[in-house]
Amino acid sequence: MPIPGRRRGRPVALPVRHTDPVTATTTGPVPTRERRRALPTTRHELQVLAAARPAMAGVLLVGGALTGPRPGGGLRRVPGLGWVTADPTVGRRILTDHRHFTIVGEGGVGHLWAQILGDWVLDLFDGPGHHDLRTRSRELFTEASAAALVDGAWSLALDDARRTLAAGGSVDVGRLARVLVGRMMISLLGIPSPAATGASSGPGTATGSAASSATGSAASSAAGSAAGAGTGATPEAVPTDDDALAAFATGERLASIALGSAGSTYLAPGQVAAAREIVAELTQGVPDGWRHAPADRLLGRCRELGLGLEETTGLASLLMVAGTETSASAMARTTALLIDTGEQHRLLRLLADERAHPVERAAGEPDAVENAVREGLRVTSPASVIGRGVSADVEVAGRTLRAGERVMILTWAANTAAGPFRADRPYVRETRQLWFGAGRHLCLGAALARAEIAALLHALYDDGAPLRAVSRRAKRRVLVPGYDQLVVARA
Repeated sequence: MPIPGRRRGRPVALPVRHTDPVTATTTGPVPTRERRRALPTTRHELQVLAAARPAMAGVLLVGGALTGPRPGGGLRRVPGLGWVTADPTVGRRILTDHRHFTIVGEGGVGHLWAQILGDWVLDLFDGPGHHDLRTRSRELFTEASAAALVDGAWSLALDDARRTLAAGGSVDVGRLARVLVGRMMISLLGIPSPAATGASSGPGTATGSAASSATGSAASSAAGSAAGAGTGATPEAVPTDDDALAAFATGERLASIALGSAGSTYLAPGQVAAAREIVAELTQGVPDGWRHAPADRLLGRCRELGLGLEETTGLASLLMVAGTETSASAMARTTALLIDTGEQHRLLRLLADERAHPVERAAGEPDAVENAVREGLRVTSPASVIGRGVSADVEVAGRTLRAGERVMILTWAANTAAGPFRADRPYVRETRQLWFGAGRHLCLGAALARAEIAALLHALYDDGAPLRAVSRRAKRRVLVPGYDQLVVARA
């Protein structure tokens, strides 16, 4: 009689179902062909990438396979894009070499911003002025100050979300993330609320679902106090959820100017004019905040650190784009990853262990939530591509790059190559925190981004209950992939 598991005398892998003892999730047998073509992330994550920019999603997947880590380093020239790499070591080498690569040359984000804000950006972003700016602004976002900013602007909104979930309701994490980031924008940039200016938010600014109750009136009545403290707004002039969503949408419009910049960072005159209008709208409160905000507010700290109004406005503009869509994207997508992979069960177990057996951690040693935040940033890598211009001839990974050429670093592909999402994944030396860049242009708001995601995860999981995804919808035609809607409830 035939022997089970054999065919024509050769061993055949029997289908096996695997159950993770920590996450309590069971996976069925995986076909051999599928195992050989294992995807770097979840199906839902790939759908989010494709909905945002289908062509870029293809570049990330194919480019990652062709230019990932390999002997000699992965670096290829791609027609229409320039040099492309998904090798984290090569990418870090490029990002830390300011003698041969520039952020203000064609292909770098500074080149795009100089067209919008003016030539002073060239010095502020990559010239002698950049070193001076980084030196004076390094204390703006420490771990402690970032946590304080998040607590001041978000605590009541997150408390509302906790109560909604505990009562058996649902929370739209996609919308909640936009509200939270919008509130942070108002707080950091001193954006005047409609109540202070006599304007109206207008209809249609509060996009989302009935789950918006998670950021209700209680949060609206106090979460805006940080902005009022920095701009001279009266206590009555408190931003609402609609105000926060409107601020976020304005920042999103500004970021969308960069859509299509993969091939070139040169902007059309119409794009430049539109972007300048948006910048003027978002930074209208910066001069007053810079002059009058107390030293414990961001704009006041900029003044106290010796940053001029022009530098402060430029810094505010950078924060608008770098910290709006990216933060909201990472918050919602990390939540989805925890649910979709079953890793929320591992996180919950680790949190329970921490509560039952508290330990004193060494400086820099992450706790369970901080580790999940790092892993979420690695797998989502909201800034999925980083560009640089070649400023001087140089050899990298056995290739000769000429001045005037451009390089595209596929950070998403480089980071996800380390493996699928795992809440307790140890530190990955090769990627480190490549999702924030590297070198002297490492994200200035990295500590704030980590604090924001951690605050959301604590609000969702501190009571020890798992979540389920009720419904979701990916954002379409946006610079940064994300969720337009991600409604969750207790499982």
